[in-house]
Amino acid sequence: MSPRARTVVLISGRGSNMSALIEAARSPDFAAEIVLVLSDEPAAPGLSIAREAGVEAEAVDFRAFPGKAAFEAAVEARLRAERAEIVCLAGFMRVLSPSFVGRWEGRMLNVHPSLLPNLRGINTHERALRDGLAEHGCTVHFVTADLDAGPIIAQARVPVLPGDDTNTLAARVLREEHRIYPAALNAVARSLAASFEVEIPAQRRRP
Repeated sequence: MSPRARTVVLISGRGSNMSALIEAARSPDFAAEIVLVLSDEPAAPGLSIAREAGVEAEAVDFRAFPGKAAFEAAVEARLRAERAEIVCLAGFMRVLSPSFVGRWEGRMLNVHPSLLPNLRGINTHERALRDGLAEHGCTVHFVTADLDAGPIIAQARVPVLPGDDTNTLAARVLREEHRIYPAALNAVARSLAASFEVEIPAQRRRP
């Protein structure tokens, strides 16, 4: 592990969670460093936002590849070239293959706008209102081959208030995403670093 875990953020749009991660990583005490932002969409506004924040950013346009496997191979090549140690999905709208996800097991994070395992998938705010839930929220989890089903790292709860619509509820949840995603990344980076430090002496004792 690097002194600060080298982290790549994958986006498809504006990447507001990406901005929260970049801002948190400005602290020298933060255990992860955002070294690259990648987008599958060349027009993603988040690319410009990342560059303005001093982070390298580029597109790997999924349209330029003959299929999913070729696209993922190009993304993997960029991750390897940057010596990435952690990958964070931040509004990345492509479902990655089990083989790709498997190579990053325990090192790929995502944030989902619901209290998993409740409301997996899309349109979570609409569904929360439709189902009459009293409570909603967000979850940071490890990415696995099963959609929105990986081990939970952190959650935050928000009330569903009388008069809420999807916009007001989404805004309340998003504020919590911006709070817990950086905290979860920091915790995972520290945990990985600690695991690495423990493994080294054990390897040295081998004949």
